[in-house]
Amino acid sequence: MQEELENISARPIASADSLAQKFMFVQGQEASDDVVRELKANPGFGNAFADYMARATWTGQQWENPSVVPYGPISLDPAGSVLHYGQEIFEGLKAYRHEDGSVWTFRPTYNAARLNMSARRLAIPELPVEDFVASIVSVVRANERWVPSEMGTSLYLRPFTFASEAFLGVRAATKYEYMVVASPASAYFGDGVKAIDVWVDRTYHRAGPGGMGNVKTGGNYAASLLPKLVSHDAGFDEVLFLDAATNTNLDELGGMNVFVVYADGHVETPALSGNILPGATRSSILQLLRARGVDARETTISLQSVIDGVKSGDVAEMFACGTAAVVAPIGRLASDDFDVRLPGGDVVQSVYEELVGIQMGRVEDRFGWCYRIC
Repeated sequence: MQEELENISARPIASADSLAQKFMFVQGQEASDDVVRELKANPGFGNAFADYMARATWTGQQWENPSVVPYGPISLDPAGSVLHYGQEIFEGLKAYRHEDGSVWTFRPTYNAARLNMSARRLAIPELPVEDFVASIVSVVRANERWVPSEMGTSLYLRPFTFASEAFLGVRAATKYEYMVVASPASAYFGDGVKAIDVWVDRTYHRAGPGGMGNVKTGGNYAASLLPKLVSHDAGFDEVLFLDAATNTNLDELGGMNVFVVYADGHVETPALSGNILPGATRSSILQLLRARGVDARETTISLQSVIDGVKSGDVAEMFACGTAAVVAPIGRLASDDFDVRLPGGDVVQSVYEELVGIQMGRVEDRFGWCYRIC
């Protein structure tokens, strides 16, 4: 799975100018410059949406009517299949303003490949990689003035596909909608690299063997919401789930992968077991670390070994990572029977600075990850 994603993401892709022609632009009413300026100055995360969105419809044979249209409500029959059987997948990526004013995105073909991996698991028609990238190009170009420029800010992009056929019956739908919406965004957990407190849940699991834990579908996130709500009420920022098979090994957070940094310099992250999402940020961090000569391992990590390591000093840092948050150091890890604090160190900060630096065009992109949109 990971190898397939890496191979597809490494393939050359046509220029943005040629791909932009795939989606027809439909002019609509736009927010005033003052409104856009105000929202970009303090965007938050996922609270405001840009003027235009992309859309295409699957009618049983192919994706039709690819277009960029004014952002707004959509019509869905009450018997729409997604409402009853949950056929829905999504992705998350960002567009970044570089210092010269140009706009770029980061590893869009990785997201395209992962969307199709999710589509196969949920019996949803795949979207050609070039069409996915074309939708991203078209949406960003239509909303170019919404892209902020401050370090750590971006235009967050949410491509998604859902079953829209109206029927009641347990089968794959025959009609689907693909859409992309855009939202100016600042840091997910606030300004810069902020340590978070994480609760380890031993009652619930986000996914189990043979399930859908390794694809990006809403059901996985819905499964995380109750334990996340409970943990928030107890004063924690996020929940770390354990594997469903043994309830002893680190899996991932509700929406982020996790890394453990050891005092001897090596780094570990849970191996992709079929329950863990193969995150683009996770993949990028592994490559960054290995390029530095760091021994970065994908392996099984028991919770008890982490607790013992924190207490003994063998574990120096832990951090979560994902497109929205980039990286977030874990300052506290707790559950019903333990509560430990991590001292922190330089690895998380250096990973954040290099990765965001590449995305923002301020650090050399030696991996060829960035793709120019306009």
